[in-house]
Amino acid sequence: MQRNPDIPYVVKIEKIIDETPTVRTLLFSDETLSKVLPGQFAMVWIPGINELPMSVMISAEKGKAAFTVRKHGYASTELYSMKVGDQIGVRGPYGNSFTLKQGRLLLVGGGTGLVPLVRLLTFLKRNDDVALIIGAKTKDEVFFEGLANKLLEQNKHRVVVVTDDGTYGQKGLVTDVMEKFLHETTFDAVYTCGPEKMMHKVVQLAEAKKVYAEASIERMMKCGIGMCGSCCFGEVLACKDGTVFNSQFLLTNKEFGYTHRNKAGMLEDY
Repeated sequence: MQRNPDIPYVVKIEKIIDETPTVRTLLFSDETLSKVLPGQFAMVWIPGINELPMSVMISAEKGKAAFTVRKHGYASTELYSMKVGDQIGVRGPYGNSFTLKQGRLLLVGGGTGLVPLVRLLTFLKRNDDVALIIGAKTKDEVFFEGLANKLLEQNKHRVVVVTDDGTYGQKGLVTDVMEKFLHETTFDAVYTCGPEKMMHKVVQLAEAKKVYAEASIERMMKCGIGMCGSCCFGEVLACKDGTVFNSQFLLTNKEFGYTHRNKAGMLEDY
């Protein structure tokens, strides 16, 4: 029976995968979240701590979903530190999803922003020609490269890793590699998720080449259903109207790439 997405549902962590020294993927059983669209998210309740919005990671096992979390703030560190057998609450899915285009597709991701892009890979057609650029600070922080190549093994594809310090893959910024790709190839669509400064540049580069682009943005989400207003993004709400927006909207939004709101609702610069 389909559960009500707005009512928290308790799940047990069944498996933990260490992706990097600071990133883990927590797997659990949930038929509803196992079938979310690429770009949708869930609200995750860490008992006694807080509730966080999280993109839903794929799982190779039927009926299972996952969250990939980086040890960063208080709540994310608590989630990262959970053990097999521990319980969390989930509700959702919420939000919209990426628009599925066909042809030559370019995906640009950084950090845990790769999660919705990896799910997007599972929705693509076999005749799509896919380029994925993965950004990380250093070799130790690279993850999902092998998984991406496996998911795309039936497609014409290339997966390029870019590290800030050059310890693995190409040295520099993902946008440097993207610029080169756009010069060499005509793409039908660009999808991005990761740090907002990165996404802002990605969207600008795509727009300059008149390529359709979408980005999944992150804001302070407390309810996930558009009631609290914490995730206001200009005149819209990230949780209800997004989190995926196209480049035409993003480049007219004065906050995108420049400011965000803190827990008190005050605007802060990136």
